Order: sequence, then C-alpha cells, then structure tokens
Amino acid sequence: MAARGGQREPPDPVRQNQLLCERVRKERQCQRLRTQYSVNPLHRVHTITKKPMSWHDNIEEPADAAFLSLIHHAALEPTKKYSEPQTESQEIGWNTQPLIHVDRTDCRLYFPRRRTDITK
Repeated sequence: MAARGGQREPPDPVRQNQLLCERVRKERQCQRLRTQYSVNPLHRVHTITKKPMSWHDNIEEPADAAFLSLIHHAALEPTKKYSEPQTESQEIGWNTQPLIHVDRTDCRLYFPRRRTDITK
C-alpha cells in the first residue's frame, strides 16, 4: 500500500512479472505480421521523371494491373470514389445535378439578362 507521504513501495517481483505479462499480452493483440505491402490509396503519389540516358530506367518491365488500378482509383475525384460524402465540407456541392430541368422558354424560372437602351 502507498504511504501517505506520496512515496510508493517498490513492486515485488511477482507484481512486476504480472505487469510485464499484461504489457506483452496487449502488444501482441495490436501487432499484425504484414507480408504483403502496397501503396496507400489515400495519399497522392508524386512521380519523378526518368533520366533519358539512364540504362536502368529504360528497361521495360511488365505493368501490374492491380497496382495500376489502385493508382488510378487514388487519383479519382471524391464523387467518383465514394457513393456518399466523407466529410461535412464535401456535402456542399456533392450533388451537382439540377433538381428540375431548366426550360429556357418558361419565364417563371428563367430570368435572362436583357439589353435595353439604358444598359448600352
């Protein structure tokens, strides 16, 4: 038990072992062994142009279809990536289709600018 003066007794070896076992158990729950690595699709990829006279940059390699689709998906705009807005600021302007069809002949909904002698 802790003393009143704010000083604690040093933990005995059994208690230290319990604390160590608990810490190791918690670390093992959170750790996952990853063996397959890929590009993070949430961040933009900045490419650097190749040097034209470099021999190792001019070697043709087969393109990986999964990698290319991942890169193309990451470069899409949010309305094409997701079905719904992901943030509050994306809600403004998410639906760009007009609610009703604009009929240019209907004078109730269409107010064009008019040229008169005064505005000339």
